[in-house]
Amino acid sequence: QVQLVESGGGLVQPGGSLRLSCAASRSMFGFYAMGWYRQAPGKERESVATIASGGSTNYADSVKGRFTISRDNAKNTVYLQMNSLKSEDTAVYYCRVSDYRGFYWGQGTPVTVSS
Repeated sequence: QVQLVESGGGLVQPGGSLRLSCAASRSMFGFYAMGWYRQAPGKERESVATIASGGSTNYADSVKGRFTISRDNAKNTVYLQMNSLKSEDTAVYYCRVSDYRGFYWGQGTPVTVSS
């Protein structure tokens, strides 16, 4: 079992930046992949960025060039650096990790981009 705790969300103006953090309750050794997902009001949850155990990354087209996913194995933490934020980035952001048992989700952290 893994517990995930996200933090770093909040209110930011268009063009601003935020860094989200996802702290895992145990070592990330053995995780197949880690990722960030988001769900806007009235929309389905979508993948934003993922990072595999080998380090390869994948981004949604809508965030390429603006968002960066990274991880710190020593801190058991995955990050999402979000720059040049737009109003359409407003959503609840969730962290997800997977291992041989299945998928684990965090509770989500809200991000609101508004002037």
